[in-house]
This record gives sequence, structure tokens and C-alpha cells, in this order.
Amino acid sequence: MKKVILTAIILALVSVNQTLAQTVDVCLTTRDRSSLVELMPGKLAFSAENSGKDQCIVVDDQQSFQSVEGFGFALTGGSAEHLMGMTKEVRMQTLRQLFGHEPGQAGISFIRLTLGASDMNSFVFSYDDMPEGKEDFKLKHFSLAQDLNDVVPVMQDILTINPDIKVMASPWSAPAWMKESKNVRGGKLRKECYDVYAEYFVKYVQAMKEKGITIHELTIQNEPLNSRNTPSMPWSPQDEAEFIGKYLGPKLEAAGLDTKIILFDHNCDRPDYPLTTLLDADADKYTHGIAYHHYAGDMSAMTYTHMVRPDKGIYFTEQMTTERPGSPEIAIAPSCKRLIVDIMRNWSRNVVLWNLAADSLNDPHTDNGGCSMCQGAITIDNGKLTSLNIAYYVIAQIAQFVPAGSVRVASTSPEDPALKLFEDEQAPGVYRLVYAPHSGVLPNVAFKTPEGKTVLLVANDRGQRSMVKIQYNGKYAISWLDAGSVATYIW
Repeated sequence: MKKVILTAIILALVSVNQTLAQTVDVCLTTRDRSSLVELMPGKLAFSAENSGKDQCIVVDDQQSFQSVEGFGFALTGGSAEHLMGMTKEVRMQTLRQLFGHEPGQAGISFIRLTLGASDMNSFVFSYDDMPEGKEDFKLKHFSLAQDLNDVVPVMQDILTINPDIKVMASPWSAPAWMKESKNVRGGKLRKECYDVYAEYFVKYVQAMKEKGITIHELTIQNEPLNSRNTPSMPWSPQDEAEFIGKYLGPKLEAAGLDTKIILFDHNCDRPDYPLTTLLDADADKYTHGIAYHHYAGDMSAMTYTHMVRPDKGIYFTEQMTTERPGSPEIAIAPSCKRLIVDIMRNWSRNVVLWNLAADSLNDPHTDNGGCSMCQGAITIDNGKLTSLNIAYYVIAQIAQFVPAGSVRVASTSPEDPALKLFEDEQAPGVYRLVYAPHSGVLPNVAFKTPEGKTVLLVANDRGQRSMVKIQYNGKYAISWLDAGSVATYIW
């Protein structure tokens, strides 16, 4: 027994000494752009001293939540078109800035591809377009020909930089001949085309694999409740269930493909949609996760979905975030609060923003229902990288420090209750416990990486400079964060 107690004491002392010896790197982005995803020259240090009365952000890596699959963007056909307009040397330099993991590089770890054209393409196409009045149920004319011009070579370049990047693909529409309307905009998939459309997915995954690109996950339809885009195609939850359970799931399985099926891929105002789809036993069997956007609804829908179906992964697959070109200030704090802190605290395994690249006119996009305001994370004009935009900085602030395989861990949120000790005014040396319904700390989210590092992102979305007091294993590290700034702390 004495040996056991002695061992426990030694281990406790080692833990305390390790914490005291830890220093903290700080990566900072300020509202006035004086620092943009920049590692600060000095380091913070943990101390046993708890100075000041400010509430702590307590980081508790003994409580873990969802695993992380990555942070990134949609590589649309338009994005790839701009990148291919660069010289090979300039393109690789740009892609290293985006996907590399060296200091100063963004470390993007997740890509969403468009399966066929999206509304951010110069024109609409599918992989099996047919003349009006013609059909191809045997998919004899299936071809990746258009993607071979841009998306495929860009993805192959990306894979030389980050061979482990996670890739998801989402369709905007089936080929027009498969649809009731025979039109790329709106119009449901014909029931008699469910089987051939499932085979179309399988052929896409196989064709991409032949080019060295693994499609890890598929969504059934981008925004199945939005028929205003060109292209677009509506799905009901019941039809999506039938397609997954009776057609796509069995065909992927029969082909020996382990590509995972992700439901919904639309806004947080309709969590009933994926939950309805999962009522179908066959669809449930083949479904790995549920994807959300945030153009409507509250992000808490992701947590409610997790509460009902904790066995399914939650994904965040699209959000546009833009800024006025040339603005002297960057709204980094509210953007990181919404697009990193809120998304990850609501159980998402990833964050994918829209879209990777466009020119200064937000081109290309389709004419009828394309997004004319969708600024790229980067702007490319005439084959040159002309600006890094707010979406880039949001993702760079977290992606380079939280690789795939990391796990979200507990940290105090502003809404959590707080307990504070105050010295009794009438009895020095006597302390009283005070309960507060809200901690009042800055918005934050914390992770543990596969290498054992702890990462804490904090966003000061308030109007004044604020203290950030981090408590970890009973020790404290203190810094100040200017209004509108974001800091990532790594130790």
C-alpha cells in the first residue's frame, strides 16, 4: 500500500511540474489586420499563481467529444478553372499556401468537390449529358472529361502536398434526361432513374479513384429543398430514404467501395428532414452522417440531431462568408465565433466554407440561379493570386493547428455557470463561494491533437480589450486580447 501511495504522489508531482514547465504559443489575428494568422514572438507560461478575479476558461481534456475530420473549402469547377489559369509554378506555390503544414501555411485538411457542375461553374454539365430526347440507361457515355480539364489535375496537385486530405463530393443535379422536368434547374429525379443514378454515383467514385482521388464521403444532394439554383434538384426525405436504402447503399456495397453516405446537406432550420429519412431501416443502415448548412435556422439543430442520433456523425458542409474588398478591418472575431466555435461546439466533425477561389467579380457562376455574391476564400485575377479573404483567415486560424484525428475537449463556455471564491471582508483569510449563472468568458473551443497538444481558439467578439485566463490542470496562463481579435493558444 505504501508503494502505491508513493507512486501516486510521484505521478502527481510529475504532472504538476510538466504543467508548470509548459509554455503556450499564440497565433493572432487582429481586427485592424496588423496581425493576420501570425505566431507571436513571445510565449505564455503556466503558473501556479491565480491573479485577478477574472473567470477562467477551464480546459478539461479528461472530457472528450467528437473527433475532427478537417477544415476547408469547396473546390468548385470555377475554383479549379482559376487555379489552372495559373502557371504550374504559381499554382503550386498557391496550393502550398492553402494546403501545406509549414509555418505560415493554412493547413486545409478537408475538400468538398461538386459531383458535376455547381452554380459556381462557367456552364452546366453532368458526366452523362445526352441530346434532347435521348437517354443512356447503361451509362455508355459516362465521362469525367470536363473535370479532367481542371478539378482532377488540381486535386492531384493538392494530393502531392497533403496526401491525407479528406474529400467529400456533392451533386447539384442529376443529368437532365434523368429528371421529370428534363431541366437542370429544379425537377425531381424520375423514379425509373433511381437505379441508374445510383450507378452514376458508383461510376464517379470509381473514375476518381482511377485518377488517384479517393472520395471518402458522398452527400445525396446539395440543398434538396432549394430549386432556385442552376443546377438544382429537389428531394423529399422519403425519396432520399428510398434512394439510399434500395439503390445507392447496396450498389456502393456491391462495388466494394467504403465511401460513406451523408444525408441532407441543407440548412439548420430543418432537422426533421434527416431524422425522417433515418426512420427508414434500409436508409439508416447505409447512412454514416448528417450534413448541415447555416443560411437558415439555429446551429443548435446539430446538437439536437446528435442527441436523437448520437450514432451518426454531424458535418458542416457549406457557408459563404465575405468581406468588402480592401476593407481596413476584418470581422474575424464574429466570423470565428460563428464558423468555428459555434459549429464545433454543436458536434460537427468538420467545417467546410464556400467557396475556395473566384475572381474579383466573384466569377464564374451560372447565369440563371448562380451566386453573384460568392466571394472566394482567395481571389485570383488573370492567373495571379491577388488577395486572401476573410474565409481564408477563418480556416487558417484553426486548420494548421487542429489536424484530422484531433478530438474536441471540454472548455468553459460563456453560458456555463461559474463558481468563484471571494475573501470574506469581515474575516480575512476566510473565503466564500459565490455562484454565477453565466461564466462570462469569451467564446472559445478546445481540442486535443493526435500529437498530444492542446489547442484553444478564443474570439473576442466584444467591444473592449479582455483578459483571457486559461486554467489547465490547476495552473494558469494569462494574456490580453484586443476587441475584435482572435487568438489560437497551443501548448
